Amino acid sequence: MEMSVNDLMPGQVLARGVCRHLRSHDFATLEEFTPERGKRLDVMALGPKGELWVIECKSSRADFTSDLKWEGYLEWGDRYFWAVDEAFPTDLLPPETGLIIADGYDAEILRFGPETKLSGPRRKSVTQKFARHAAMRLHLERDKDQLIAF
Repeated sequence: MEMSVNDLMPGQVLARGVCRHLRSHDFATLEEFTPERGKRLDVMALGPKGELWVIECKSSRADFTSDLKWEGYLEWGDRYFWAVDEAFPTDLLPPETGLIIADGYDAEILRFGPETKLSGPRRKSVTQKFARHAAMRLHLERDKDQLIAF
């Protein structure tokens, strides 16, 4: 049974639109990607040239102001973006970060934050984790009876 936008939490709705949009730019995406214990990125995107983007989805002012961990996510990607809906007060968001306006069906990149290239070892590590997470999720989708922790 396929999930509809009505079955998703507000942040998941934004992530869905972001992932759809990035796919149109030849990016592969993973929602709720964990690069290390204690960190969960809303969307991690791997681009056609190996670039890694981190996108944090914020559904409200309270959601944004309660997030005290976002700066710790900067070290996991070459670019960092916020994804919000069109009603979000974007003046709250740090201007040195990227900005994506999204809904459950698509998104638009309004602003690119600065590119801060990952080091070679960090890039290799994150890319391998991304690939393993994606493969494990595909395996779990095909074999729902098997419990695998990753």
